[in-house]
Amino acid sequence: MAKGEGGEQYSNASLLNKSVSSDGITLARKHEHRNRLSVCNKICYAIGGAPYQITGCALGFFLQIYLLDVAQLDPFYASIILFVGRAWDAITDPTVGFLVSRSPWTRFGRMLPWIVLSTPIAVLSYFLIWYVPPFEDGKVIWYLFFYCIFQTLQTCFHVPYSALTMFISSEQKERDSATAYRMTVEVLGTLLGTAIQGQIVGMANAPCLPGPADIAAMNSSLPAVHNESEPVISLDHTKTAYMIASGVICIIYVLCAIVLFFGVREQKESCRPRSEPMGFFQGIKLVMGHGPYAKLVMVFLFTSLAFMLLEGNFALFCSSTLGFRNDFQNILLVIMLSATLAIPFWQWFLTRFGKKTAVYVGTLSVVPFMILVVCVKSNLIVTYIVSFAAGVGLATAFLLPWSMLPDVVDDFQVQNPDSTGHEALFYSFYVFFTKFASGVSLGISTLSLDFAGYISRGCSQPEEVHITLKVLVSAAPVLLIIIGLCILYSYPINEERRQGNRKLLQEQRENEADSETDSTELAAMV
Repeated sequence: MAKGEGGEQYSNASLLNKSVSSDGITLARKHEHRNRLSVCNKICYAIGGAPYQITGCALGFFLQIYLLDVAQLDPFYASIILFVGRAWDAITDPTVGFLVSRSPWTRFGRMLPWIVLSTPIAVLSYFLIWYVPPFEDGKVIWYLFFYCIFQTLQTCFHVPYSALTMFISSEQKERDSATAYRMTVEVLGTLLGTAIQGQIVGMANAPCLPGPADIAAMNSSLPAVHNESEPVISLDHTKTAYMIASGVICIIYVLCAIVLFFGVREQKESCRPRSEPMGFFQGIKLVMGHGPYAKLVMVFLFTSLAFMLLEGNFALFCSSTLGFRNDFQNILLVIMLSATLAIPFWQWFLTRFGKKTAVYVGTLSVVPFMILVVCVKSNLIVTYIVSFAAGVGLATAFLLPWSMLPDVVDDFQVQNPDSTGHEALFYSFYVFFTKFASGVSLGISTLSLDFAGYISRGCSQPEEVHITLKVLVSAAPVLLIIIGLCILYSYPINEERRQGNRKLLQEQRENEADSETDSTELAAMV
């Protein structure tokens, strides 16, 4: 009888072990399937990045020239608006990142509620940036107020969206793939923003105002034949065009937020408990104390500053220095189109040769064209060719920072396995530094134009203005790129370390899944 009971116990133990093994395999498969993203999920996630790029591109390329030539603000006040607005925007990034990191989990997730709730007022404030109020005395306050409000609410959208990368999947391969989708859509967003703003405004571009030198030149030449049938475009038409363009962009902003909310499922964090909430300055010390992150931020701080100087002043450079007042929006469109087409190539390149090499090759490839565009005599065809070639290298500025940030976060998690839930801090501080660089670049460049004697809507500008614009779109960006790439040399995360981190994190997640399986089995047995 005892022998029979022993055989029965052995048989039951064998069946239990098989059951545990089978359940473990099934759970692992479910875990793997859960972390795999469909193409639809990736596209919906990517579409969420379009509003930031569309509005950012419109503001970056056109806000300076809008404030100077349409709102007709003094360059000094325009520089204050651009710098203070961007500086305020930079301050809000780590603040929002800090608040997001302390946000409780809801049934919609932790990041998505921020995105949805910030959208309506952000859209309204963006529209009012491009409206010229019917009074003069408070015009500076008007633009500064709505610019700051929009930047704050857009931060409440973009910081959670950036951190969402870490919560759509725990698999690095899936996150990298989703990031590639996102970068493609974001570059398409910059293309769309340039096309909408540039083409609508370009159709109602008010003529320049001749200065004393222009009048003297006209008086000394033969009288021009005036075409009575030529339509007259006034400044009011240009103001209306800016409002129409902003209205179209606002509609796209709302649609993208809706697609993101309904098309992406935010995954709850792993079974490990989150770290205790920390103070704001403690969070700064935590993220900046991680060496690879600090170096990566410094690299892209300098390279972003270079590209933002180019972006913020290129429209004025084309219209004032090169004399392409009626074609500058098409030149900007060519740059963005080229960058969009180059994204798949750079995605293949970084996969084949590594991300660090891609930064070197892509960023350096822009330098010759930055130099060429200011050295070659004004020629529209040459400018189009140079702009298209420059856009190929410019694509790396969109793709690589967001592709490398998850690697730094993974490296931090490997070295600090007990410190979790800080993803939003890493992303928000990176955005803080890039936006601060943008504010510095726009403020300094506009102030430089004021010192050089820029004339609003002038048909011609003083020689000092032309020299200043050449420095802002060529010499200064090239110097900043060289500094950034020198810092990149000491960046420690190469492909070998990145793959090693991926394997270690995968093992940690498998161990967590096994622990969860064991806990489930023990609970079932009890």
